[in-house]
Amino acid sequence: MFVAMTGLVGVALMLFGARFGLWEPIVGFGLYRTYLTPLGATVAGLGLLAVVIHAVRKERKGALAGGLAAVIGVACLAPTIASAINPPQRAAPIHDISTDTVNPPEFEVLDETRAGASNTLDYGGAELAAAQAASYPDIAPLETDLSPDAAYQRALTVAEDMGWDIVASDPDRLRFEATARTSVFYFADDVVVVVTAQDDGSRVDMRGVSRVGRSDQGVNAARIRAFQERFGE
Repeated sequence: MFVAMTGLVGVALMLFGARFGLWEPIVGFGLYRTYLTPLGATVAGLGLLAVVIHAVRKERKGALAGGLAAVIGVACLAPTIASAINPPQRAAPIHDISTDTVNPPEFEVLDETRAGASNTLDYGGAELAAAQAASYPDIAPLETDLSPDAAYQRALTVAEDMGWDIVASDPDRLRFEATARTSVFYFADDVVVVVTAQDDGSRVDMRGVSRVGRSDQGVNAARIRAFQERFGE
């Protein structure tokens, strides 16, 4: 059981170590990709060995403990097993998603000096817009019958409820910038939201950019969908 508990602690650190400031998110992700499978195989193998040894000795408690360790090891191997059975579709190699790809909202406060950032906030132009349209054709501006001021306040409330760190807000210009983090690995994505007046209400545009990585694995698109869904609740 000691090996199993050590393995659990190791997995927890890989997934959440960055949240506690132990390392940058990319380090935890690298540890996960490198060591999760061998760690799970080791725990599962030692657990099964313990089951056999204690079963031969007719030591019921020891056999149960070994079985539990084996289950924990197999659980650690679950992502590898699932990927082998049903290989996931590869996400588009883009990390900058905008509801408006013609005039994407611009960042004014957050910039390239963001801690740990390897990606810039410069928009990739027509090539990026085409890649987004092919991969996430549903991403579009949010149209609402709320007044611009009401839409801005609603957007700000939704962002706060989703746990984003509001970095800068400008109620006069109906825009704010924020940083959102993934629950696992704690990767940071920067977000800008802009509200514009329409004849019959207002329009809410947003853009999310990951700080590291060539692909965001669909996280920014999923965040935009979640934001828009909550906005309409």
